Amino acid sequence: MHLVQLVHPEIGRRIALVEGKDLILINQYSTAYHLAKDALAQGGKMTDLVDKFLSKEFLDYDPIYEGTATWKLLPAFDHPINPNNCMVAGTGLTHKASAENRQKMNEAEGADALTDSMKMYFLGVEGGRPPKGNIGVQPEWFYKGNGSMLCGHNDPLDIPNYGDDGGEEPEAAGIYLNDDEGTPWRIGFAIGNEFSDHVMEKKNYLYLAPSKIRKCSIGPELVITETIGDIRGHVRIYRDGKVFWEKAVKTGDTNMAHSLENLEHHHFKYQNHRLADQVHIHFFGADAFSFGEQIRLQAGDITEIEWTGLGRPLRNVIRTHDSEEKLVEPKMMV
Repeated sequence: MHLVQLVHPEIGRRIALVEGKDLILINQYSTAYHLAKDALAQGGKMTDLVDKFLSKEFLDYDPIYEGTATWKLLPAFDHPINPNNCMVAGTGLTHKASAENRQKMNEAEGADALTDSMKMYFLGVEGGRPPKGNIGVQPEWFYKGNGSMLCGHNDPLDIPNYGDDGGEEPEAAGIYLNDDEGTPWRIGFAIGNEFSDHVMEKKNYLYLAPSKIRKCSIGPELVITETIGDIRGHVRIYRDGKVFWEKAVKTGDTNMAHSLENLEHHHFKYQNHRLADQVHIHFFGADAFSFGEQIRLQAGDITEIEWTGLGRPLRNVIRTHDSEEKLVEPKMMV
């Protein structure tokens, strides 16, 4: 089952079921979050509630997807009441190609030794898939921000004036909601663009943390499914209306060094990640990105990420902010 979140300037927010070229509006719930909350409270499934409250109102998906309609697509899932209660994070070095790109970025000139990044990847290969019921090796983990960092399909991804660059990272994102007791529930998955500043990271791998605190996007569709196995797709960069760069990519549980369950354990083992009513958007790592092939995105470029089985491709335009960075000074209370 595939759902989208929509907003209309006069009607407000709605959710809809994807049926080919049609979007069928769902009654009773204006957001996927409220639908999931009710499903948890009733001990049932989101799919049952969708079937129960499916309306007979149809929207044409094509113009909404292209951004020419009054309706606008929103991120596939969010915390509509309190964005601060949505954690956006991820695990890196889960795919060999990404680890190799990080190796090239971080290795000293002329050095042959493995960097810490590649060592971390091989730790995952050796111990990231423990027997069921066991705990495997801990992966790399990073924080991107709260729900205010989330963008949807067709939204711009910003390169801020304090940034050095911005580059796409084609990933799958897991969508989670903690119940009233803090137990995490896996809602489903969405296409994700874990947009990052690779130039800043390349200066020194200790800059990885600030290089990740950037806008990112998920959607357009929330796919309600138990897991993702072998997922194949493409990442493309459009410049001046034409494909400027393209690469085949793969992800999913089958193609990662760590099992999905191991990645989830090491994210949710922290008590502060298991607060009641907390939404988690978690990126599972990238197989390839254009910066690894010495491509720098520029204003007006369009990124497109497509994963077979996860709905229509996710597109975002790159926007730069060239204003001078200004000093931020807290005000004094004394």
